[in-house]
Amino acid sequence: MGTLLEKIWIDEQLETLPLWQQTAYRSFSSMIADDENMYPCIPAKYGFLSNNLRFSFVGDPREESSIKELADALREYRKCSRHTGKYSSLAVFFETPEDMLKDHDVENYRELFWSVLNKVTTFDEKEWPDYIPTDPSNNKWEFCFNGEPYFIFCATPAHKIRKSRYFPSLFMAFQPRWVFEEMNDSTAYGRKMKKVIRRRLVNYDGIPGHPDLKWYGQEDNFEWKQYFLSDDNSSPSKCPFMRMKNKLSGLLK
Repeated sequence: MGTLLEKIWIDEQLETLPLWQQTAYRSFSSMIADDENMYPCIPAKYGFLSNNLRFSFVGDPREESSIKELADALREYRKCSRHTGKYSSLAVFFETPEDMLKDHDVENYRELFWSVLNKVTTFDEKEWPDYIPTDPSNNKWEFCFNGEPYFIFCATPAHKIRKSRYFPSLFMAFQPRWVFEEMNDSTAYGRKMKKVIRRRLVNYDGIPGHPDLKWYGQEDNFEWKQYFLSDDNSSPSKCPFMRMKNKLSGLLK
């Protein structure tokens, strides 16, 4: 089994995968392609049904070996992402042991999420792209790996109020920034899609959208806040991502 998998392959080989992987994929499939057409992110649904997505199964997110697996998956994904379709994304399922399911609340998962990003960036062998700021407080900042900027979506087993951010195991989706070239505030398609998605999001969650959900590049927008949303309307005051410090620490070892 390779680092990246396609929907077509998984559908054919699902029964041969470890049980936790079968469970994660079936949960994802039933959520994103539900019969009632409720899932709010329409592009993600299109991407899934049209085989634009690529999948990776990664071990316990607290283990260094799992971080290396994620780094390998991101490197492989960059090589193929532009050839998979305009709704391309990398969906990553993490093995989530019982102790995490039992003891972790939303804030624990938030810390774990940023720990994963901080650790995986130490395996990044390429320089940060010149056109993306390195300071998360800049409204043009985006997480980058292997020279590619990504929007990241995280869902956890601890989210209960925001159904759209719930998943039975730790889940992350990495969407290349170029996917949003036609879906932004400067295009009629983007503005229309945003209205549709936000309306569906409110219906899906049963509560108003989080106040941190804004357009990339908007003056008061911070992408890192959208990666991991609180179950309520609260928002962290400072981004936990520390790539430059991590890189310096690595050089000093």
